[in-house]
Amino acid sequence: MIDPAWGPVTEDRLTRDYTIVQRRRGHRFSSDDMVTAFVACRRAPAARTVLDLGCGIGSVLLHLAWSFPAATLTGIEAQAISFALLTENVRRNLLEGRVTIHHGDLRELRVGAYDLVTGTPPYFPPDTAVGAQDEQRAYARIEYRGGIEAYVAAGAAALADNGSLVLCGDARAEHRLAAAASEAAVHVVARTAIVAHAPKPALFSVWTLSRTPAPLAEEELVLRDAAGHTTADAAMLRQFSGF
Repeated sequence: MIDPAWGPVTEDRLTRDYTIVQRRRGHRFSSDDMVTAFVACRRAPAARTVLDLGCGIGSVLLHLAWSFPAATLTGIEAQAISFALLTENVRRNLLEGRVTIHHGDLRELRVGAYDLVTGTPPYFPPDTAVGAQDEQRAYARIEYRGGIEAYVAAGAAALADNGSLVLCGDARAEHRLAAAASEAAVHVVARTAIVAHAPKPALFSVWTLSRTPAPLAEEELVLRDAAGHTTADAAMLRQFSGF
């Protein structure tokens, strides 16, 4: 499809029942979104109030709406084109009744306490990455509006006393996450490292933070083995999405 404002777009299956409209040459959902939703659902299976920070086109937000059919959800996204696509994706999946979205900076959101807060911050500081030619892709990859520190601070402020904050980021940014968690008075209690292709090191990690300290629970998911074949972990994630 060709949209006058967005250019070439596709409508793709996000879960068994939900689809997502995304620009063919813009920011598109990927495995980090799926793993973030997967970890969040395992961590807070009874969540009834959910907040997704910097929700982009809605990949994690919609997946959580599908996984938690009784929950009410809130999302916030600053970039205009991503917010327009997010609005369309909420509408197409008939979610207006229980999904509320805001166009703005996540640091300015003033909301209540949530059972579950999620976020997938950009991975790269502006001085360490070459900007993508497409503006939407660039803002999704590069920390023009702040990185994982901003997500930790905003997430901690919105978290219920017994809530869980689940964030995805560059696996090499764990020291930044730890410093931000200390500043925000929350604790890293779990880490899921994601290996895209064995035996390469983890490409990204999904961390769980809580107001209550606990011994760190660690796991690793491998999506492709050394021969390039999809793994049982990858199949598990597809099953999680209803495929």
